[in-house]
Amino acid sequence: MLAGLVAVSATAASARVEPSSPLSAYVRARAAASAGALDQASERYVAALAAAPDNELIAGQALAHAVTAGDWRLALAATHILERRNAVLPDARLLLVAEAFRARDWRAAATQIDAVEHDQLFAFVVPVLRAWLAFGSGQGDPLAALPAAGGQGVAAAYAAEHRPLLMLAMGRPGAVPELVRAANSAGPRGARLRIAGAALLAQRGERAGALALLEGNGAPILAARRQIEAGRPLPGAIAGADAGMAELVVRLALDLQAQELTPLAATFARLGTWLAPDNSEAWMVAAELLSHQGRQGIAVPLLANVGPEDPFAVNVRDQRIRILLDGGDRDAALAGALAATGAASAEAGDWVRLGEVYAAMGRQADAAEAYRRALAVRREGDDAQAEWVLWLMRGGALDEAGNWPEAREALQRAYRLAPEQPFVLNYLGYAQLVRRENPSEAERLIREAHRRAPDNSAITDSLGWALYLRGNLSEAIAMLEQAAQAQPADVEINEHLGDAYFAAGRRIEARFAWKAASVYAEGAAAQRITAKIESGLTRELAAR
Repeated sequence: MLAGLVAVSATAASARVEPSSPLSAYVRARAAASAGALDQASERYVAALAAAPDNELIAGQALAHAVTAGDWRLALAATHILERRNAVLPDARLLLVAEAFRARDWRAAATQIDAVEHDQLFAFVVPVLRAWLAFGSGQGDPLAALPAAGGQGVAAAYAAEHRPLLMLAMGRPGAVPELVRAANSAGPRGARLRIAGAALLAQRGERAGALALLEGNGAPILAARRQIEAGRPLPGAIAGADAGMAELVVRLALDLQAQELTPLAATFARLGTWLAPDNSEAWMVAAELLSHQGRQGIAVPLLANVGPEDPFAVNVRDQRIRILLDGGDRDAALAGALAATGAASAEAGDWVRLGEVYAAMGRQADAAEAYRRALAVRREGDDAQAEWVLWLMRGGALDEAGNWPEAREALQRAYRLAPEQPFVLNYLGYAQLVRRENPSEAERLIREAHRRAPDNSAITDSLGWALYLRGNLSEAIAMLEQAAQAQPADVEINEHLGDAYFAAGRRIEARFAWKAASVYAEGAAAQRITAKIESGLTRELAAR
């Protein structure tokens, strides 16, 4: 495979890379990759491999780049070099399984799965791989390869998700209720499993079974239901071994990310996009993981692979805007959010997204107006945007915009709708507290918030500050110390604690707390805290 790749590309690559030594091509490939010039980097890695076809370092770096870039021809060429050198790492071994699945080379797939088991690191996915191998090859009962239902351990957990998918692919009776149970246990991934099953049933003309899987009010589920009712095709079906493996590696990517193994997780998510290009979850997870690595320029284009007809299209639009914001491209994020609200089909969620973009840009008055529009178009029973949440968001934006009278009214509306919500209780109480309004009522609200959420450090800080302002220093310090212990880097908590220490005559401890606050303080807060460290607490320097 490498020979063919090199034969096609070596002449062109050497023309671009001068001089043509392996080291020069390798260095230029790394530089191009770092600059985000992915196609150029691939060309230079091809040249480097052509000049040094047995170099494990170059092959390893070429593989890592190629997977990120989605250059699967280069990725496989590099992996086969490593395989010949007996230097394939366990994660790259799964790429060879994927290659065999895509080529329907079941003998090679069996050999590579045996190697995955021998490598041990990912042996827990082997039963699922063998089950899909049996399905793809038509050799043996796929379900017999899985651990017994109800078993314990990681392998059993993965098998529990794939058993109903295999049953559905094989047309076995009882698949739909089994898949519903699996989806109900899958957390956020449940919608993806339901839609995948519905897509396959719809392809077979089993409309009733497809709709039976699409229960719920989440946006993707509703979108999928509408497509089936309209007779339009639904993407994302798991009908073959390659799509089954894609589902497996995406789940593996999410589990690895939960352990903060982001680069490895991104590798598997990207592999899922190659195995099943119509699996929108694979593209979304890959984009998310790449953005976590600060690679927003690569992440955002991946989302273009999820088309407007996909049930997850709205989620992808949200994700794109959020990734753009995280990457500092606020103008592009705002343009996307405005485009969504300008559509005739704009819903409450579209206006909320616009409000969040405005808030990130510091345009709080505009954010408040966007939340008002969200309230205006919100439909009764819209679980995705609870009314009290919208009033709380509007109140917070108005507060930060300096419009306290309207903010107070919005917060009171939120309180009337959700008097049991600790965040509503805390915000309304604390906002009045810092303005020295209704101190008894403010303390009552914050105490109730603390009773309902005793482990929330922000609410504990609010109660400590309320006690401080009302002169109960000993109880205030105890509360503020508890909050600071939970959030040792929080600027506001440490400043509050320092003020309380100072008022209690504990001047050395006060300066230690203020110094902790100064580490991350910015703007006016930083100036105020620095002044207190130097000269002590005065009325003018009191925490806000």
